[in-house]
Amino acid sequence: MQSAATARPTVGAEALLEVRKVCAGYGPARVLHDMELSVRRGETLVVIGRNGVGKTTLIETIIGLTTHHSGEIWFDGKRIDAEPAHRRNRLGVGWVPQQREVFPSLTVEENLTVVARSGTWNLERVYGLFPRLKERRGNYGNQLSGGEQQMLALGRALMTNPSLLLLDEPVEGLAPLIVKEMLAAIERMRHESDMAIVLVEQKYDLALAQSERCVVIDHGAVVHSGPSEELLGNQPLIDKLLGVSA
Repeated sequence: MQSAATARPTVGAEALLEVRKVCAGYGPARVLHDMELSVRRGETLVVIGRNGVGKTTLIETIIGLTTHHSGEIWFDGKRIDAEPAHRRNRLGVGWVPQQREVFPSLTVEENLTVVARSGTWNLERVYGLFPRLKERRGNYGNQLSGGEQQMLALGRALMTNPSLLLLDEPVEGLAPLIVKEMLAAIERMRHESDMAIVLVEQKYDLALAQSERCVVIDHGAVVHSGPSEELLGNQPLIDKLLGVSA
């Protein structure tokens, strides 16, 4: 495997992230099979599919938490599939995990500042995105509601000033009002920066409205790729791609 310092050969300059023929999983078990996708800088790509088809595995493979069997992952002109997760994060890959994983014994402000790196996203800007976090900046992570923990997890990822942000079902299990706040925050992020976003979401109707492109995966491989507007509101096509019986 090549290191992150290796210069990328003959790749379209507009691709910030490219996943090429990647097979990955957990130990010897392979979940992703010849997975291929790309994301341009400033673009939001939504990933949809039924439960258990490999969506979270894809996110965890990009950040470096799975067993890499074959294929290549390129980020910002560098090959990163041999790099550990912390190195990928330092290169500019941010991650908001499905389970949030905020630091329970740190305050909201400590959760944010402990990971801070220089860039356009700072404490003031995160508090502007989520005023509720500013109100609770002295509360510990385990004193927050589920929705507030999700805001904190997203804010913490932004404080690392990533070029690519991986969101794994960011509105799962949240109350409708919090879902509205989270989607509004994602919309602001999309329009106020050139950060690329990969968004995995079961509420695909909401996710399609928040993205330029969509990929559908099944059994660990891409079975459809195209503009999000092609699927938005087209339930028969979505059902067909997801393998849902009429």
